[in-house]
Amino acid sequence: MAEARPTNGEDLGAGLARIEAAVAAGNADLKELGFWRSVAKIKADRALVERWAETVGRIDTAAFRSGVRLRVPVWAGNLLLAVGMAAGGLAVAVGRSASRPLIAGVALVFTGAAWSVAFHCPAHWLVGRLTGIGFTDYFVAGLPPRPGLKTDYATYLRADPNARAWMHASGAIASKVAPFLALAAWPGSGAPVWSAWALLGLGIFQIFTDVVFSVRSSDWKRFFREKAIARALR
Repeated sequence: MAEARPTNGEDLGAGLARIEAAVAAGNADLKELGFWRSVAKIKADRALVERWAETVGRIDTAAFRSGVRLRVPVWAGNLLLAVGMAAGGLAVAVGRSASRPLIAGVALVFTGAAWSVAFHCPAHWLVGRLTGIGFTDYFVAGLPPRPGLKTDYATYLRADPNARAWMHASGAIASKVAPFLALAAWPGSGAPVWSAWALLGLGIFQIFTDVVFSVRSSDWKRFFREKAIARALR
């Protein structure tokens, strides 16, 4: 009599159990453990998503928190970035009312830079919450250091792939719009022309980095990945 072969679900279950045990033992390298290969299989089947979303989310959160020490609750991160948005708004007021052109120019350039940072993660958060995706932590990562927002991967998996795609895109779009919003305050501000060129340059530079880098390793890569999953599921 032929030996029964395990189902795909059972194969995934054994693999996820092994990965969860490894993470609990201190190995947080999810790529090395084969976690993301398992996640790719799960994303391709909505029935597997419903079965394994909680397990995947638990593993992902445990690995993240074991490897990232500098993190704060989501409400605290949103509050800090809201302060950054408000500081940018105050700088616009300074830029439009300052009697000295240098101060006006510096204030407007500060606004563009501050909003580029402050808009990014809250845009992810807002679109995510509107589409059923939750978040667990804010953290600091990258060079130069910048805020990041960690998804609750169980809710992320359960969300529609198109919603996941636009959640990723939202932060990138918000960051790119920010310098141009600041630039819109330049006419009539009395700020020197170099400040307008600086804001335009910041906006173009960010678009350039997205085209060259983000499509390979960041938000736009994730956007196209989730769009491809949505097409495959259709």
